[in-house]
This record gives sequence, C-alpha cells and structure tokens, in this order.
Amino acid sequence: MRNLLVWRKLAIPSLVGNIAEPLMWLVAFGYGMGALVGEISVGGDGAAKVPYILFLASGSICMSAMNAASFEALYSAFSRMHVQKTWDGIMNAPISLDSVLLAEMLWAAFKALFTVTAILGVMLALGISHSPKLLLAWPILLLVGMMFSCIALIFNALAKGYDFFTYYFTLVLTPMMFLSGIFFPREQLPPLVRIISDWLPLTNAVEIIRPMFMDQWPASPWRHGLVLVGYTVAGFWVALALTRKRFRA
Repeated sequence: MRNLLVWRKLAIPSLVGNIAEPLMWLVAFGYGMGALVGEISVGGDGAAKVPYILFLASGSICMSAMNAASFEALYSAFSRMHVQKTWDGIMNAPISLDSVLLAEMLWAAFKALFTVTAILGVMLALGISHSPKLLLAWPILLLVGMMFSCIALIFNALAKGYDFFTYYFTLVLTPMMFLSGIFFPREQLPPLVRIISDWLPLTNAVEIIRPMFMDQWPASPWRHGLVLVGYTVAGFWVALALTRKRFRA
C-alpha cells in the first residue's frame, strides 16, 4: 500500500515508460520484419502457421512482465532498502524483514501486471488476438511477475550499488530473451542449447501464454506451471536468506 500511494503520483509517466519499449519492439519487429517473414511455423512438426506479429506478441508480453518485475525488484527495491532506508523505517514498526520482502515481491509482481494489462489492451485494440483464453493468461502473467521479482530480489540482496544490476541484465535476462522463443521458434536452436532453453523460466512462461494467444491450450501446462512455481518458491527463499544475512551484517 505504501508503494502504491507513492507510485500513484507518477502512475501515468511510469506506465508510459514501461509500455513504450515493448510496443516499439512489437511495431518494429512485428510489422517491420513481419512484413518480410509473413507467417511462421509453430510446434515441433511445423504443422501450424501463424502471422509473425501474433508469434512475437505472445512472447513479448512475457518479456514485458519479466522486465517490469525485474526493474521494480532491483532498482526501486534497492533504493528503498539501501539508499532511502525505507525498509529500516518500516521495520521500526512491529513488521518483520520477511514481511517487507514479501510485500516488495508482491508489489513488483502487481507492477508488472499493470504493465502487461496496458500492453494487452493495445494488442486487443490492434486486433492481434481476440482469444477469450487471454482472460486465463492474465493471472498466469501475474505468476510470471512474481517469479521474476523473486529472482531479482536475490540480486538485490547481493548488490552493493546500482552498477551491479548491469551484470544481471546483460548476463541473465538478455540471453534468456533470445533463447526462450520470443523472436524465433526454439526449434532453430542447436540440440544442447535447446535442452538448456527448456528449463529457462522465460521459456516456460512463453510456452504457456503463446497457445492462449492462438486460442489453443498449452501442450504441457502442468509441467510448465510447476517450473514457474518452483522458480518462484526457490527464488523467494534464497532471496529471503540472503536479505536476512545482509541485514545481520
């Protein structure tokens, strides 16, 4: 609630900033490259063909949830924890560090949900997809935001300054963007890289969300869902352990 009250003062510029980049990706690649590519084969056998703009949109919405949650759980959370000492002020009340970290995780996830909701609205307005299954994709995108906020909070606990986050974005998030089937089918990857890609958190998010954009059901929803939940639970407990250690130091 505290973060929401602060964010309300800059809600419009914040949302515009968060949705501008993914929409530029969508327009530049979806309509620009999409005009050259036309349709793209999906599935292992390549039996189904969909417009490239639809393929890209269904992956980029997951990337947007990842980026929005990561930025909030890194830069904003670090500012509140280390620079502004907001966490210390909150803990002067009868509130534990565990509760503060849980609240930061949930806030980053809901911040990501605000962003993807706005992007989904634009996609619906452009007629990219009108699948009713997108209503079910909405809570899954919230889980995606929770997962990446938990992972980001691990690096937040380790950071000594803002520059540290460059390693996370460059060495973790950027490679994941290109290996998770957002811009091209993962079937194009070498076999070993494909095996690694199968277990990336972003890959499993895309594998659940993309079929819903195409008005289909995911092929292995329970497997992908368990991977998302596993990353979320493990990420939160590691972040909690490291944050406790940091505050004891």
